[in-house]
Amino acid sequence: MTSSFKQTVVKKNPNIKRVAILFAGGPAPAANAVISTAAASFLKAGIEVLGIKHGYSNLADFDESKPLVEGVDYIKMSNEFLSRTRSSQGIMIGTARTNPGKKVSHPDHLKDPELTAPMLRTYNALRSLGVDALVSIGGDDTLKTANKMKSFQDYLPEGSQKIPVVHLPKTIDNDYHGIDFTFGFFTAVEFLATEIRNMIYDASAGRAYFIAEAMGRSAGWLGYAAAIAGEASLVISVEDIAGELAQEEEVTQPDGIKSSRKVMNFDAVVDLIVSTMIAREKEGKEFGVIVIAEGLAELLPSKALEGIARDDHGHIAMSEINLCRLFSSKVSASYTERTGNQRKINGVQIGYECRCARPLAYDVILGSQLGVGAYRALVEEGLNGVLVSVQGQFDLRFVPFEELVDPENLVTVVRHIEPGSDFHRLARFLETHVHD
Repeated sequence: MTSSFKQTVVKKNPNIKRVAILFAGGPAPAANAVISTAAASFLKAGIEVLGIKHGYSNLADFDESKPLVEGVDYIKMSNEFLSRTRSSQGIMIGTARTNPGKKVSHPDHLKDPELTAPMLRTYNALRSLGVDALVSIGGDDTLKTANKMKSFQDYLPEGSQKIPVVHLPKTIDNDYHGIDFTFGFFTAVEFLATEIRNMIYDASAGRAYFIAEAMGRSAGWLGYAAAIAGEASLVISVEDIAGELAQEEEVTQPDGIKSSRKVMNFDAVVDLIVSTMIAREKEGKEFGVIVIAEGLAELLPSKALEGIARDDHGHIAMSEINLCRLFSSKVSASYTERTGNQRKINGVQIGYECRCARPLAYDVILGSQLGVGAYRALVEEGLNGVLVSVQGQFDLRFVPFEELVDPENLVTVVRHIEPGSDFHRLARFLETHVHD
């Protein structure tokens, strides 16, 4: 008996016999839903699947005299291996921040053998495994790398086999253009909101304050959503550094050219936090939680960032700055100066512990659809160089890299919270109002 649910699938790219899946950048809840469902989709079509271990790290260092080793550099995925992994925690193939396109910052660089050497090694590593297509999972930096890997192949010698590339968007920061929400975001928000609510009870018991530094390097989605769901007193992110909360700093480039850079007016931000505390006291509340986004550290004066380590993508190591402690010290002193009283202020970094939390159903469903989307894009649609996206009621769509990456410098544009948007206004409406 034939099932009425059976679908007829037309394969526009039947030449894909073996596909590689890799995950790069920071972890995110539901990572395994994406990996597992993508792999299962290809296996169902008779296509072999290799899970590349630890992002691009082993590929970018590939030496043709030393073949990649199964179990060390990659995993041959099977249905048995994937059994009951969709809702599991962690990342079954690991991750890393290695960036084979680190030296490529302009389209002309793609023609330079020296600058693209790590990309060539990556390509040769994949071909040594007989890979016909690549599924990349990661954040905006990994999207940039995926675009470079796709474009780099245009300059390979004539007759070279092309490896089509599709990218699945991942970041708990939710700062991606091309998709409404990224997998793991709501799980991370729920985890952080729970921590914030716990802090509120702690703060209430001791008439104290917590300044919670939430993840969110470039945009405030995670901090804002956690503050809303966790009922924090105030949230401040990079989008809020404008007007009196911002100032200009003169910077001298290595070539001697002077330019200006927007930085945070630290004293003004501290004053806003203290004003919020005083406003709450007038309402009979001598406690609270203030959420600040870690990305504010990028807006500290250049002097404060000297000597701070940076990763392959040029990002500063946030953990070395400990922004929440810096704020708690300044807020405590300012509060005493303005009121003549003392108030315990605790600085706490939150966020990293949520990256491998058990995923919520929503993120498992979203991640699963993105995983299936990788198969549909490569095999059913025959696409190359697209981001797999979901909109509406989990409807798939495929966004070309060209719509997401600047053609001049090959970088992606961060999606910030728009000041004045309904989401932004929601946070402002719910937090403590500071009276003029």
